[in-house]
Amino acid sequence: MKANNVVLITGATSGFGEAAAKVFAAAGWSLILCGRRLSRLETLKETLGQQVAVHIIEMDVRNSAAVKQAIEDLPADVADITTLINNAGLALAPQPAQQVDLADWQTMIDTNVSGLVNVTHAVLPALLRHGAGATMINIGSIAGQWPYPGSHVYGASKAFVKQFSYNLRCDLLGTGVRVTDLAPGIAETEFTLVRTKGDRAASDTLYRGTTPLSAQDIAEQMFYIATLPDHMNINHIEVMPVRQAWQPFAIDRD
Repeated sequence: MKANNVVLITGATSGFGEAAAKVFAAAGWSLILCGRRLSRLETLKETLGQQVAVHIIEMDVRNSAAVKQAIEDLPADVADITTLINNAGLALAPQPAQQVDLADWQTMIDTNVSGLVNVTHAVLPALLRHGAGATMINIGSIAGQWPYPGSHVYGASKAFVKQFSYNLRCDLLGTGVRVTDLAPGIAETEFTLVRTKGDRAASDTLYRGTTPLSAQDIAEQMFYIATLPDHMNINHIEVMPVRQAWQPFAIDRD
């Protein structure tokens, strides 16, 4: 690793992204924090800027031109990006596919697939310049591996994250740049609140009576991946709480 480590985190205003910003800051990494909610970014900068250099970018990852320009305009002190955390993403519409608005499907595709591609394409040159030790961590989901009712486009988009990560590994062979698909299971963040469009009761019910993962749990996994020896690459990590597992196949009966 080079001395001045810099991490760029998308979706940094809540959940995994916000927790990762705090974990990396505590270790002395400079931060590039991206998100759509400027007020939250400013609060993070005010807090974490007392520890490390913090550059914030109000960014919608779906806007490819804006993403490209923001990366091109990075100040010199954070332009040597060591680690990219592609965390921006969301799930919508937990109803069965036949009941879902097309707009919700399109939003998930635009954010989870196109947004990931936009940021990766813009940041990849910086990772290549950094060379050995540079790391890309793409936040997938167990939904990208295991189907469940109501996952439809969300699960498909996370399957894209996994396969895109694997394919990047092939293309980046010999460059020193590492790529990991980090796939969490159930975690207590704003995820379900967003998915249900603000239904607090539904969110509370999902996590009640069990012990889900926390944002901190996943942030610590990100830091572990980013600080591995330069010659090591973890292709895929699937992290579930002990109290979550699989169920038998569903069967339709008369």
